[in-house]
Amino acid sequence: MGTLLLWPATAVLGFLLTTAVVVLLGASSTARYEFERNGARAAEAAIARSMSNHPAGRRTPGRAGTAAAAQPQPQAQAVALAERPAEAPAPAPSAPAWWLVGETAEVLAGPFEDELDADWAALDSEAPALTVYGARRGNGTVAPRPSPADRAWLNELGDQLDRLPEDWNDLLSDTDPLTTLVVEITAALLEAGLPLFDTTKEIASGGVWLAPDAENCSVLVSWRTHSRMSTSGSRGPDADAAVQELMNVTLADVLAQLGFVVQTLGPVGCSMVTALR
Repeated sequence: MGTLLLWPATAVLGFLLTTAVVVLLGASSTARYEFERNGARAAEAAIARSMSNHPAGRRTPGRAGTAAAAQPQPQAQAVALAERPAEAPAPAPSAPAWWLVGETAEVLAGPFEDELDADWAALDSEAPALTVYGARRGNGTVAPRPSPADRAWLNELGDQLDRLPEDWNDLLSDTDPLTTLVVEITAALLEAGLPLFDTTKEIASGGVWLAPDAENCSVLVSWRTHSRMSTSGSRGPDADAAVQELMNVTLADVLAQLGFVVQTLGPVGCSMVTALR
């Protein structure tokens, strides 16, 4: 009976021993695996921390080609060639206006819309300045132009010269000194408020009569009364003669005061103007 029970007990005991050995070996393998895995994780974490503190910044793991593409590639540096700076284009001439210019006609200030504004600016200027109307050139100087007032004056003077009698038609020219003299006389009389006798009207309103004296290269100046007095005799011949004599003396004095060389002719005091001083 004892022998019969020994062999089953031995088999059960061997099975239990074998099972224990298997369990111990599995536990040992599992522990070793867990130890190695934990060590690998710790190593990866340390590497990640070291990479995050790298001066170049965090690197992202990837393929070799991607990493190579992410790395900065050396770029060719363009060498700037020394070029001569282009000169600024000269400013285009401006529209005519009032300017303050210096001794060499260079612009000091402006433009001004009104001559009075330019004159006030000239008074405030520390440097010597002259008020000029004209267009600014590209080099900074001013090309003089007739001002609006000058153009109006020239138009008015032209209207007066159109009143000259027909005797002047064959004498007036740009090179004739007598033409220059008659223009100067007309301008001086107009500035004094004395208009020329208008020969273009059927009924003359009176004024200064200018006749050429080509032989002496002079201009004869006399006063003509209104046609009502001179032709119609509204106040009689004595009044007409007295007015003409008085006005001729006045004309001689006015022209002499304005710088002309004047000689008195005849009983009624007709003046002969030979030159402008």
